[in-house]
Amino acid sequence: MNTKTLTPRALSVIDQYLHFTVGSASCSIPYFNNKTVLARGALRVNAGKGSPHDILDEVQTIIIKSHVSIAALTGDALKKVLTDENIGIDCSGFAYYILNAESLELKKGVLGKRISFVRCTGFMAKLRSTLRPIENCDVATLAHDDNSAIVAIKDILPGDIITMLDNTEEGERDHVLVIHQVAYQESAPVKIYYSHAVAYPEDGLYGSGIKQGTIEIADVNQPLTDAVWTENGKQGDANRIFLRAKKSKTEIRRVR
Repeated sequence: MNTKTLTPRALSVIDQYLHFTVGSASCSIPYFNNKTVLARGALRVNAGKGSPHDILDEVQTIIIKSHVSIAALTGDALKKVLTDENIGIDCSGFAYYILNAESLELKKGVLGKRISFVRCTGFMAKLRSTLRPIENCDVATLAHDDNSAIVAIKDILPGDIITMLDNTEEGERDHVLVIHQVAYQESAPVKIYYSHAVAYPEDGLYGSGIKQGTIEIADVNQPLTDAVWTENGKQGDANRIFLRAKKSKTEIRRVR
């Protein structure tokens, strides 16, 4: 069995969100739902689109103003500061920074310059997408045929994304997973490793953030939802992201 992964630069981005660190305190950056928080015109870190560096700068400022000792900060306390201050990352923002790091490392240029912002119409909207590409790169934009192509399971690679659209029955938002590692038996993929930013009801106020899981493939000719999805030790319909995948328009895609 052989394994392929994202470049170290892109894997580092995942790690910085998954193990966000201030002093000796570490936690996962919380998930940010800009549907429920008024974020128009907000700082990038308060709109679910902040980079790890952006978030670190803002958190350090908050801690200094609050006269909190960084040396005494715990992981739980750090997560509470992030959550209470509405600092987090949404799924498309998380995907953007990973894919951008991969694009830069592979000498393909800045992701924002490769993306066609097809959902931004009119002069002002186009100007906003040019000046603020991260804020305007949502899941539907990444999943648009102008920006990505559908990939067969047999051809899957690290850096591909799994998009979930149109789950209107459940009232779910569009969602995206980033594939960071693939294990192959000879040339056939047998296990996909993914990362995403998400919040589940059981997470409570302070449990959301970056989560990782696997998809075990028995037959590359069968739909992705026929594979075995595992996250937090849960499989089948007990695995919320698998259930979401079954009820959505779920596709494996590769950014052009």
